Amino acid sequence: MTIQIKKILSIAVLILISFGAFSQSKISRKERKQQLDDAQASRLFIDGQRFLMQDDFDRAYFYFQKARELSPEQPAINFKIAEILLRANQVDKALEFGMKAVELDPENKYYNLVMAEVYSKQGDTKKAAAILENLIANSSQNQNYILDLASLYLAGDEFDKALEALTAAEEYYGLAPQITLQKQKILLRKNDLQSAILEGEKLIDSQPGNSQYVISLVEILYNNGKTDDAILLVDKSLATYPNQPELQMAAYALYKDKGEIEKAEKLIKAAFANPDLEGQVKAQALAGILQEPKSTRRNELVDVLAESMLSNHPNDPEVLTVLGDKKLFEDDREGALELYKKAIAINPSNPQVLQGVITTMFELGKNFADIEQITETAVGEFPEKPEFWFFDGTAKLALKKGSEAEASLIKAKEINKGKNPQLDLLVNGQLGDAYHQTGNTAKAFEAYEAVLKINPEDEHVLNNYAYYLSLAKNDLEKAKTMSSKLVKKFPKNATYLDTHAWVLFQLKDYEGAKTYMELALKYEESPSGVMLEHYGDILFHLGNSNEAIAYWKKAEGGEETSEFLLKKIKDKKYYD
Repeated sequence: MTIQIKKILSIAVLILISFGAFSQSKISRKERKQQLDDAQASRLFIDGQRFLMQDDFDRAYFYFQKARELSPEQPAINFKIAEILLRANQVDKALEFGMKAVELDPENKYYNLVMAEVYSKQGDTKKAAAILENLIANSSQNQNYILDLASLYLAGDEFDKALEALTAAEEYYGLAPQITLQKQKILLRKNDLQSAILEGEKLIDSQPGNSQYVISLVEILYNNGKTDDAILLVDKSLATYPNQPELQMAAYALYKDKGEIEKAEKLIKAAFANPDLEGQVKAQALAGILQEPKSTRRNELVDVLAESMLSNHPNDPEVLTVLGDKKLFEDDREGALELYKKAIAINPSNPQVLQGVITTMFELGKNFADIEQITETAVGEFPEKPEFWFFDGTAKLALKKGSEAEASLIKAKEINKGKNPQLDLLVNGQLGDAYHQTGNTAKAFEAYEAVLKINPEDEHVLNNYAYYLSLAKNDLEKAKTMSSKLVKKFPKNATYLDTHAWVLFQLKDYEGAKTYMELALKYEESPSGVMLEHYGDILFHLGNSNEAIAYWKKAEGGEETSEFLLKKIKDKKYYD
C-alpha cells in the first residue's frame, strides 16, 4: 500500500468520525433518553412475553406495565395488557388499552379482534359486529371470522343478518351440520317452516345414511304437527339403510304416537336387539315404558327388551340400573338390590343408585358390615352429600363403632347446614344414640331434646330416650310419659312395649312391667336376649324365682344381655 493511499484512508476515517460526532451532537438529550427507554421497554416486553407463554399472567402483566411506563405509545404493549386484562375478566380496563393499541395501529387485525372481544363481553354486539364486518370486507384472509359474526348477530337478535352470515359461512366452509342446524333454528323462529325443512333435506342429501340428520329433521316435522311426513321420512331412510337402530327408535315413538302399537313394538325390539345401539339409550327407553300402566302386553314387551339388553350389555351400569328398577316394579327388592350392586361395582358414580342400594339394604335388614362398605363408597364418591354421611354414621352405629359413627353424623350436620331440616332431625336422633354408645350420656340427652323440641312425636327418639333414662334411673316419670305415648299409639310394637315395661320396672311397678313385657314377647317373633333377661328380672321381683331363672337361662348367649346375667343364673339372685 502506497503512502498516498494511506493518506486518503486516514482522511476518510477522519471524515467518518467527524460525521459520527456531528450526527450524535444533533440528537437531543430527550431523544437519546427516549432511545434508551425504548430499548429498555423492548427488553421488558420480551420478558413479559416469556412469562405470558408460561401462563404466568401476573408476572407478564408486571413486565408489560413496566414496558408501557417507558414506552406508552407502543401498540403491541397496549395490546398485550388488554389481552391479560380480558383473561382476568377486567373488561372495562381492557377497553382502555385495546382502544390505545387500535389508535396507534388501526390496520392491525389482532388489535381489532381484541376490541371486538371487549365489546362482545360488554354486551355491545353492534360495535363488536362492526369490527368483524370491517375485517371481513377488507381482506379475503379474514373470512374465517364469519361464524363469529353470525354469533354476534344472533346475540343481538339480528336474525336476518345472522342468516346471511351463516349462508356466507356455508359458502366458505362448505355444508356443515352445526351451520345448518343454526339456520334451521333461525328459520323456525321466523316461522319459515318450509325453508327449515329444505335445509334439513339438503343436509340429509349431503350424507346419505346418516341417521342423526334424519332424526333432526324428524324432530322438526313432529314438533310442527307433521307426524305423517316424519313417518314417511323415517320409512324412506330405513328402506334404504335398514340397520339404523337410532332411527328405529325414532320410528317406534312415531308409530306409538299414532296408535300403531304392533308396528311400534316390532321396531323397538329390532332396535334393542342391535348391540350397536348404546345401552344408555335403551335404558332410557325402558325406563319410560316402566312408567306406563301395567298390562299383559306391556309386561311381555318389558321382558323381551330386558332380556335383549342384558344379553347385549351385561356390564353396562345404566342397563343394570334400569333392570334393577324393573325388579322393583315387580316387587322383587332382592333382585333389584343384586342388580344395583352390580351397577355400583362397575361405576359407583351414580348417587341415586347408591342411595337406592343403601336404603334397600337397610329395609331388608342386610348385614351392617356390608351396608358400611356401600356407605363408605358413597361418602368417598360424594363427600359433599350429607345424606351419605348420615347413612354411614347409621351403619357404623349399628356396628357399635360409636366414635366413628359420631364423626360421620357430625359431618352430615356440618355439610347440611340446616338446608334439609328433616335430615338434621334424623342426624340428631342418631347422634344421641352415638353419644350414648361412647358413654357421653349428657350429650346424648341434649341431642334427643333438640329433636323433640321440633318434633315431639319422633318415635325413634321417644323410645331410645325413654329407655336410656330408665337405664340411668333418671327422670323416670318423663321416661314413662314418652314410652306411654308410644305404646298407646303402637300397641303391638314389641320394641316400644319392651321399653315401656322396663321403665315401669324401674318405677317398681312390677305388675305393670309384667303385663307389657308379656305383650312384647307375644308380638316379637324372635325375642332378643335382653328382652328375655328383662322378663326374668320382672318375674324375680314378683317372687317367681324359678320361672325367672328359666328366662335368664333362655337369655344366655343372646344380644345385649347384661354383664350380670351369668352371675344371676349361678347365684339365683337378681343383680343390678
